[in-house]
Amino acid sequence: MSTERAALSAEDYESLLPLVTAERLGSYSRATDGGTAAAFALYEWNMRAAASVMELTSMVEVIARNALDTQLHSWATRKHGHPSWLDVVPVDQQGRKDIQHARDRATHRGRRPEVHGRVIAELSLGFWRYLVESRYLTSLWVPSTHAAFAHGHPDLRTRQRDAAFRMQQLNFVRNRAAHHEPIHQRDLRRDLGLALDLAQWISPTAGEWVENTTSLPAVLAERPSFS
Repeated sequence: MSTERAALSAEDYESLLPLVTAERLGSYSRATDGGTAAAFALYEWNMRAAASVMELTSMVEVIARNALDTQLHSWATRKHGHPSWLDVVPVDQQGRKDIQHARDRATHRGRRPEVHGRVIAELSLGFWRYLVESRYLTSLWVPSTHAAFAHGHPDLRTRQRDAAFRMQQLNFVRNRAAHHEPIHQRDLRRDLGLALDLAQWISPTAGEWVENTTSLPAVLAERPSFS
């Protein structure tokens, strides 16, 4: 039995338009200038690109947060003699709220024992992004977190700027993809390069894994052309 599906007609796409809405298709219509079917073709590609971006960012996020967690654990033990950096890390009020919310989610608000790894998994990419910003240069970056990106630039201030910029971009494109926003006009090949930089600075093997695993290059090659 054939599993091929018949392609939708131009009339089919017109009938779909009220369900997806012209407003949502606005940027796709402007980018294609080729009617409703062309806008849908780009919209469908954008969905595939978003899924690939989520795949890419999830790999790098896990690598980065575990590398940072390792360094923060070592720092807390060395500086404070404390088993958990979550209790002693000098973050701002929002950072403290993020940690508390992660602990609440990980323990079902105290209904089960706290497991460190579960709390780490509940902390958002945005939290980790802010953790490498210049506001924590002297309190965390220099004594601890720079070592998470051990293969980055030898100058620690330059390494901090490089890592922070890439974490910012990774967080931004991840949020766009997660919220089904248009990313078709974004330079996703550049985003891929920035993500690979982060992974490689953490571990060359991790960088190779991400590069060999990500589907984004194949998706970019399939982007529809409307010229």
